[in-house]
Amino acid sequence: MGGQAVQTESTTLLGSHFPKCYPFIKWAGGKGQLTSEISKFIPSSFDRYFEPFLGGAATFFYLVSRENRRFTAFLSDTNQELINAFRVVKESVEELIKLLRHHEKEYNKSRQEYYYKLRMSRPLSNMERAARFITLNKTCYNGLYRVNRKGIFNVPMGRYKKPLICDAQNLRNVSLTLRKSNTELKVSDYKEILNENASEDDFIYLDPPYSPLSSTANFTGYTNIGFSNEDQQQLAIIFKNLDQRGCRILLSNSNTPTIRKLYREYKATEIQANRAINSKASKRTGHTELLIHNYDH
Repeated sequence: MGGQAVQTESTTLLGSHFPKCYPFIKWAGGKGQLTSEISKFIPSSFDRYFEPFLGGAATFFYLVSRENRRFTAFLSDTNQELINAFRVVKESVEELIKLLRHHEKEYNKSRQEYYYKLRMSRPLSNMERAARFITLNKTCYNGLYRVNRKGIFNVPMGRYKKPLICDAQNLRNVSLTLRKSNTELKVSDYKEILNENASEDDFIYLDPPYSPLSSTANFTGYTNIGFSNEDQQQLAIIFKNLDQRGCRILLSNSNTPTIRKLYREYKATEIQANRAINSKASKRTGHTELLIHNYDH
């Protein structure tokens, strides 16, 4: 039912500002480089914020720690390892830092051997899973997250000389921000959380796996489920339903004829962006993306 409340922890802010923080993981398609541009399209005020394709949460961190926005946030993703890492950072950051420092030390001893040993491991505790997830993220190829059909992470090792696996100060700042803001973290499909909870005047930022620019540029493997052309069409239907519900929606996607057609009823603005997951550095620049919204900014 639209407008149903999601239970969140009520907190009191310590001071008027959160510490400056940024994503503690790298994420293919992450918006770290574009947050200042995206911020131009964000409504001046809102009480509730949804980001159901969470990734590194660059837009959320920008709004809270750079622009000092205050709102109730519903942060979600279908990637269980990702949400588990956020929860561990929020609740047990010092223990996590200790374990990440151990991984950093061991990685620097044998690099390739340790990377593939860690990639093959299957830790059971939430803490160990989070530390493994972050370490692999900081040391794998291009910070890519990809799994096979069995849901097993299979990205090869990256070419970093001395990656920063444990960014302790930022982890502490992220933890404080998540604990002292009115924020819920949930493993959820975007349709479920939005259909059940989004209501009039809520602000929703959608950053799905992008529609491919060509038939060969079809990376959508953030989970073992993928994100197909049919999923893009379903997302456009959800966008329209939320629009009719009175939500304010901002969506990022590829600048392709398919996406322009799906959202032809709405405002679309081209912005310059890089494509970080292309294997050739020369092909990562010079791209445009679309910001699509159903309100004046």
